[in-house]
Amino acid sequence: MKTLREARIGEHVRIVRLHGEGAVKRRIMDMGLTRGTEVSVRKVAPLGDPIEITVRGYEMSLRKADAEMIEVE
Repeated sequence: MKTLREARIGEHVRIVRLHGEGAVKRRIMDMGLTRGTEVSVRKVAPLGDPIEITVRGYEMSLRKADAEMIEVE
């Protein structure tokens, strides 16, 4: 299982599954991170947190803990 946190800069991945429960999972889905969505990793902060990604045509930052809940291929 590979997570979004493990994706490298410039890599394009597809979301396979969202882990987590309740409000956390809902918040991730509300940001447009749903199963089947393509995501590209733009930047990673020097200490690894946050991660800047492009999803559905817009850029966003995601915490490392949230990125670990997103399984990708």
